[in-house]
Amino acid sequence: MRNPRIINLGLVQLRCSADDAANMDQALAGVREAAARGAHVVCLPELFRSLYFCQREDHAYFALAEPVPGPSTATLGALARELGVVIIASLFEKRAEGLYHNTAAVLDADGTYLGKYRKMHIPDDPLFYEKFYFTPGDLGFKVFPTRYGRLGVLICWDQWFPEAARLTALRGADILFYPTAIGWHPAERAAHGVAQHQSWELSQRAHAVANGCYVVSVNRTGHEGDPAGGIVFWGQSFVSDPQGTLLAQAPADAPAVLVQAVNLSQLDVQRTHWPFLRDRRIDAYGELTRRFLDEE
Repeated sequence: MRNPRIINLGLVQLRCSADDAANMDQALAGVREAAARGAHVVCLPELFRSLYFCQREDHAYFALAEPVPGPSTATLGALARELGVVIIASLFEKRAEGLYHNTAAVLDADGTYLGKYRKMHIPDDPLFYEKFYFTPGDLGFKVFPTRYGRLGVLICWDQWFPEAARLTALRGADILFYPTAIGWHPAERAAHGVAQHQSWELSQRAHAVANGCYVVSVNRTGHEGDPAGGIVFWGQSFVSDPQGTLLAQAPADAPAVLVQAVNLSQLDVQRTHWPFLRDRRIDAYGELTRRFLDEE
């Protein structure tokens, strides 16, 4: 084993409310708790500033958006500097009049705003009407060199796409972070809930194995929306190691703060013994840029 490089990852799983200020307060409290327990990097859930508004198409919700960098990154940057932690924060970005993104900002441990990632894959499913609100990202796949490691940041729906994980890993990510807002339609939970959750978790653990890196997924929890329907966010935020082993997992139905130590030196060991990056046939993958191979 190489000399260990241990860092502690903080996951802040939240139950969000209609009170935007209270959501920020509980996020700040969660970061403080994680830091007090030794976290070096802390990740918040997707769009934690508000309820998950994409359950319906309503122009009024565009008022929730803000510039990035902006007020939220200023608040979080000050906290990052105070505590000496890196913070990953998912925000509703107003880029210009009529132009909005689902964006994750990264604040380094000295409070510096390092940059942002704009969600590339935008879903449009029942109760997840994100295409109404968000323009697809145009910054490409990003890795942020922080005090504690090279962090790749993707967002929720991105987690189903192996291409996104691979390209971020190829840029040198030690850890892939996925701020997330995913859950069950209550009417489907009994019949499909277990399979849906297992598919979600399995997909991300596979990214960890295929790319020889750690994966962190940070979800919200609780019921939001129509009392007779809406979404039950399934929580269960987790950390996976490069072999796909779950190192830590939050409960399904309650807010939680997890802190998990990981050894970045393990990445070299893993990639040396399972040399997927070495054996990639980059000369044979050109057709990945096509939508579907239905023509000769």
